[in-house]
Amino acid sequence: MRAFVLAATAAAVCATAVAAQDVATHLTAGDAARCERNGDQALMHYREALALDTANYAANWKASRVLVDIGLSLPKAEKARRDSLYAEARQFAERAVRADPNGADGHYMVAVAIGRVALNMGARERVRLAKVIRDEALRATELNPRHDGALHVLGRWNAEIQRLPGITKFFARTFLGASIFREATWPNSEMYFNQAVAVEPDNIYHHLDLAETLVDMEKYAEARTQLDRVAQLPLGCDLNDPTYKVQGVALMERIVRR
Repeated sequence: MRAFVLAATAAAVCATAVAAQDVATHLTAGDAARCERNGDQALMHYREALALDTANYAANWKASRVLVDIGLSLPKAEKARRDSLYAEARQFAERAVRADPNGADGHYMVAVAIGRVALNMGARERVRLAKVIRDEALRATELNPRHDGALHVLGRWNAEIQRLPGITKFFARTFLGASIFREATWPNSEMYFNQAVAVEPDNIYHHLDLAETLVDMEKYAEARTQLDRVAQLPLGCDLNDPTYKVQGVALMERIVRR
């Protein structure tokens, strides 16, 4: 009997080790596919990893990230599918946080996914969720002060609050609270984007969103510098890098025509 128990235990340990190895293999393959900007292939591998271990932290937040990437790449006509991808991305991100509350990437992806989900909601609900987005991004930077993605979210958060129309700003002031609302400024947006760029200078999206904020601040020369970087940088792992380059060209043309 004792021999049987030992054999069963050994078999279980061996199976666990094999499963862990397979999860790691799928994560590596998913990362490689993402850097080839093949979102569907990357997602397939992350799903395979999750099929082996639903609570795997890395598989959850990485699946969330690629779901958002795919959603962003879809045309407006595919709104229903895009919304479904964002909702699923939020589920994976929240599961990542449950798996590891002290992981910065999980909190970052909660902020990103909720930000995308919020786009389909009314003004009041979007403003309510704005606080959640800010809190999750801040938590990510507390856990990792050099998390360029979370810094980018905070830069965008400040910019989006500033871009709100008048009546929605009234809701924002009411639901966010005056103190939080006053923290949303163009200089803060520029500061966070600059910090993201400093951490990851080869990230095209950082430069593009910084340029958009600089245009809103009427700092056109500085915006052109950022857009020059968008044009010069090689494509990275982000599925939407080619789109960001096209958007950079369009923004540069807007500056030239002003």
